[in-house]
Amino acid sequence: MNGESLIVFFIASLVLVGGAILFSSFISPRSFNIQKSEPYECGIPTTGVTWSQFNVGYYLFAILFLIFDVETVFLFPWAVVMKQVGLVGMIEILIFFVILIFGLAYAWKKHALVWE
Repeated sequence: MNGESLIVFFIASLVLVGGAILFSSFISPRSFNIQKSEPYECGIPTTGVTWSQFNVGYYLFAILFLIFDVETVFLFPWAVVMKQVGLVGMIEILIFFVILIFGLAYAWKKHALVWE
């Protein structure tokens, strides 16, 4: 790609995305009912303070879950083609495991796995 086509691509993407946002704002249904602006959880009206902070441990636990969930997504295709990739694939997956083990050790050291 040369510079001119890149500029045309950038401008076209801005126009298309901006047009889609404007178009959806014009045709979307709106409701100005006071009940629409009230916070709720699972259809049950909240009681007390609704703006409360959550423990950061919940977020750390969720991120760790996602990391190891993505690990399993990467392991399945690797296991399917293991015979074709041979020793190089085995070395690469071992490097992948070492990186994950270091991440797990770091999380363990920071007590991100402790549920209180």
